[in-house]
Amino acid sequence: MVGGRARACSPRELTDNPEAWPEQPSTDTAAEAVRHIARTLALALDDRGLSLRATAAGSGVNRQAVADLLAGRSWPDVATVARLAHFTGTSLWPDSISIDRKRTH
Repeated sequence: MVGGRARACSPRELTDNPEAWPEQPSTDTAAEAVRHIARTLALALDDRGLSLRATAAGSGVNRQAVADLLAGRSWPDVATVARLAHFTGTSLWPDSISIDRKRTH
């Protein structure tokens, strides 16, 4: 998306089917990065048996911020992702972003 349009809606809203978040890909590069972060974080929390409350306490990230990230309702900042990555011991950043550029914005 160009300019600030991407931030006017949530990452999940930039998919064809927001209800399928985080499985539904997006053609928006930023939303696709957040989708990768959310999927990777969800897997890490599930693998470790961590609740939102335990994740918030251990990472220093507000529980609601973690929930919103996982649900695709927010655009996490660098500090949030870094704290969650450190706490889980998991690289949350995507190595690269591949998107289907067939659709236009």
